[in-house]
Amino acid sequence: MERIIFSPMKYVQGPGAWEKLGAYAAGLGAQSAYAVAGPHILKHNWPQVEQSFRQANVTLAAHAFSGECCMTEINRIVQEIHEKNCQVVLGIGGGKALDTAKAAAFYAKLPVIIAPSLASTDAPCSALSVIYTEEGAFESYLILRNNPDVVLVDTAIIAQAPVRMLVAGMGDALATYYEARACFASGKATTAGGRSSLSALAIARACRDSLLKNGLRAKLAAEAKTVSSALDDIVETNTYMSGVGFESGGLAAAHAIHNGLTTLPQTHPFMHGEKVAFGLLAQLVLENAPQAEFDEVLAFCRQIGLPTCLVALGLQDVSDAELQKAAAASCAAGETMHNMPFAVTPQAVFAALKVADKLGS
Repeated sequence: MERIIFSPMKYVQGPGAWEKLGAYAAGLGAQSAYAVAGPHILKHNWPQVEQSFRQANVTLAAHAFSGECCMTEINRIVQEIHEKNCQVVLGIGGGKALDTAKAAAFYAKLPVIIAPSLASTDAPCSALSVIYTEEGAFESYLILRNNPDVVLVDTAIIAQAPVRMLVAGMGDALATYYEARACFASGKATTAGGRSSLSALAIARACRDSLLKNGLRAKLAAEAKTVSSALDDIVETNTYMSGVGFESGGLAAAHAIHNGLTTLPQTHPFMHGEKVAFGLLAQLVLENAPQAEFDEVLAFCRQIGLPTCLVALGLQDVSDAELQKAAAASCAAGETMHNMPFAVTPQAVFAALKVADKLGS
C-alpha cells in the first residue's frame, strides 16, 4: 500500500488574515463567491468579510448555515450555487459550517476557501466532511476529491471566541497521535487512502507535544481574549497539525467511540472534541496502555477542562443497554474502530467505556 499525505494547497494564519479573503477568491479566478456562514458570523463579522470582497471586486452571496451538516442542507446550497453562477465556495464559521461548505463545493465541482472562526476541530484542512442526520446523529464520512484550496485562519477572530471552543479543539487534537500510532501499527488505510507515513506520524506526535506544552497557557490567553505565542501555537496545532495528522496518519478507536456516542441524544449538546477526548481515554483502556500514559492524558484533560467521565457528557443516568448501543455503533462496518491493530468487539468497547468512566471519575 502506498504512503499518502494530504494537506491544503495554502494555509495562512495570523491576525487580520480574513482581510485577504476576497483576494484569495480572486486568485482562484472567481468573479462571484458563495459563502456558507454561521449566524454569529453574519451578525458580528460580516462587514469585514464583505469589505474584503469589495476590495477584490468579487461579488458575494451568503447562506445562513442551519446548524447541521446534513444532505438536505448540502443539496439546497448546491442548487443555490448553480442558480447564482458562483465560481468559488467560502466556508466561514465553525466545524459543521465548514464541512457543509466543503461538501457543497465537492458536489458543485468548485474550489473552496475555508475560514474558521474557531479552533474547535481539525475540520478546516481536511478532504473530508462528516455527514450527520438532520437530528444530529453521525451518518457517514464523505471523502472529497481534494483538500481546501485555501485555509485562512484569523487568530484575532479566534481569540474572541468562547474558550470552550478552543478547549474542545484541543480534545480533538489530543487523539491525533494515539490514533495515528494505532494505524501505523496496524498498517490499515488512512483517510487519505494509503498507509500512514513517517511524516504523518511525526506531525501527529508533534501535535501531542505542542498540546502538553502550550495547552494551559493557550487557554489562559483565550480567557483574556488575547493572542499569545502559546495561543498562536495551539491554533496551528488544533487546525493544521491535527488536520494533516489525522487525515494522513489515520483515525482509530477514539473517533469511532465519538460516533457511537452520538447515537445517544444526551450527548448532542456536547462538542465533537469533548466526546473525542473521552473516546481517547476509552481507546487507551482498550489498548491496555501503560498507566503512566493514561494518567498523562487524564491529567491534561482535567487541567484544561475536557470531559473525563460519562457524567461530564450528560450521561449521568445512562443505562448499560444505551452504552451497549453506542459500543455497537462504534464497531459498525466501515468504522475507524477497525483500524486498531487488534480485533475489537462491541463488548470490549462497552467494558472500556465503563473502565474509562471509573478511572476518569
